[in-house]
Amino acid sequence: MQTGIAVRVSAAVGFLGVALGAFGAHGLKDILARQESTATWQTAVLYHLVHAVVLTFLSMGSPFRRGPWVCFLAGVVLFSGSLYGLSLTGLRWLGPITPLGGVFFLVGWAWLAVQGARSGAEPGSRSLG
Repeated sequence: MQTGIAVRVSAAVGFLGVALGAFGAHGLKDILARQESTATWQTAVLYHLVHAVVLTFLSMGSPFRRGPWVCFLAGVVLFSGSLYGLSLTGLRWLGPITPLGGVFFLVGWAWLAVQGARSGAEPGSRSLG
């Protein structure tokens, strides 16, 4: 994947996170209250936005860390996506998908930790591993 595409995808993920957060707080407020799923929606948005920032940093880093980037993107889709769907529909079969997204987040963070340890990156350096 080219870095320019990764930056655009990362920005789109961030844009979508902000839009879904605002839409949940305003446009979907009554539906989420009826479903008693406002907290679930907020959790989805939190993880979505945190990892959108990480995606953006990774996409602009040199060298581009494709493996962790893909893991974080998959995590957003599976973790946050399943929580969004669960919040709106109440479909319980979406629940088991959420931990898969969490595993992708964990793998992405572990991958970064291993890469950082291998490269000897020091705290405060601009290198991402």
